[in-house]
Amino acid sequence: MTLDHADVQAGPERIALYGPEFARDPQRAYARMRAHGDLAPVELAPGVPATLVVGYDAALEILRDPGTFPRCSEVWEEEVGPECPVLPMMMSRPSALFTNGAVHARLRSAIVDSLDRIDPVKLREDVQRTADTLIGRFAADGKADLIGQYARTLPLLVFNELFGCPHAIGDKLVRGMSAIFDTVSAEEGNALLMEAGDELVAHKRAKPGADVTSWMMSHPAGLDDFEMNQQLTLLVGAGTEPEQNLIANGILLLLSDDRFGGDLSAGALPVEDALDEILWTDPPMANYGTTFPRQDIDFHGYRLPAHQPVLISYAAANTDPSRWTADRKGNRAHLSYTGGPHNCPAKSQSRLIASVAIEQLLDRLPDVDLAVPADRLEWRPGPFHRALTALPVVFIAPPSASGPGGPPSAGTAAIAAALRLA
Repeated sequence: MTLDHADVQAGPERIALYGPEFARDPQRAYARMRAHGDLAPVELAPGVPATLVVGYDAALEILRDPGTFPRCSEVWEEEVGPECPVLPMMMSRPSALFTNGAVHARLRSAIVDSLDRIDPVKLREDVQRTADTLIGRFAADGKADLIGQYARTLPLLVFNELFGCPHAIGDKLVRGMSAIFDTVSAEEGNALLMEAGDELVAHKRAKPGADVTSWMMSHPAGLDDFEMNQQLTLLVGAGTEPEQNLIANGILLLLSDDRFGGDLSAGALPVEDALDEILWTDPPMANYGTTFPRQDIDFHGYRLPAHQPVLISYAAANTDPSRWTADRKGNRAHLSYTGGPHNCPAKSQSRLIASVAIEQLLDRLPDVDLAVPADRLEWRPGPFHRALTALPVVFIAPPSASGPGGPPSAGTAAIAAALRLA
């Protein structure tokens, strides 16, 4: 029997992906969705219906078939109108994320080839230096909010370094992206994002350097200014907001889960194991990979109407009971970096940044602990990400709380100057 999508979306069966209840316990919502099978009727925002893919195999099938499930739909955009709160996260953009076929291949080649030029040794050193500078700002206090004072700031500073981005522009990019992710003031956030992208493109056209932005500009793909703006928007979206959530959620797991706490107290730092666990069970991008069938299609017992959104729940697909295994150490078959031709081209850099950030924190503050029980922490709204509002911790201030000894390096001084502008 094939269910009509409109029927299963109507009435009380539609499950909301917004509001405090979903933010607090999304896995409970995913469990309800599984009663529908591999796909479930959901609401992304009040009055914005969609289908969410919660089955692992179904998700992978869609991700690998962009011909049937392309990444954009102007028909849907016209239906929901410009004030739709989730539109900026799902609207058509000429970026590698939202294009298909030859256009996608051309845009993606500029991104992949430029990211491949990043030196992992230098990246590790940059992250270590940035982490030490940030930790030095609160180490003497004996307490901190690891979101506002660490996890949110570190990816921004690393992005600015990698992309040759002035701090003021980078801050504007992140503020715009955060508004879009939260679906609060999303239209204004999108405008701020476009403005900052234009500023960065103009800055690097005038002052090219040894950075990802300049490498993309000089790539044989020949990206024009608007295309550059859109690829930078994609990269800042992937490189800051999800990265801060990966860092914060990894720290939370290490501080709250007894499976890791024992190892920490014994002096071992199972950071890579914690990242694997987070990427399987609580990925920073929980629901995304938006697609729109080109025509009405019967898929896994559902009739999906043309041009209506079908999203991948990485969080639900990863925890699909049919694929569940108790031992996930070293298992990288999760979908948190998506799959198919749109798979994340920066997953190695993402993991490196997160692992170094967590390792540095635990090395500098080995007795760090949560300031409140884990179940009292609050999560940000929005259907797309899994993001804490704050991560308060306490610790004993180390003897040299101001950071590593000796005069600051040029890089550390530059980070400190950027922080003074924040």
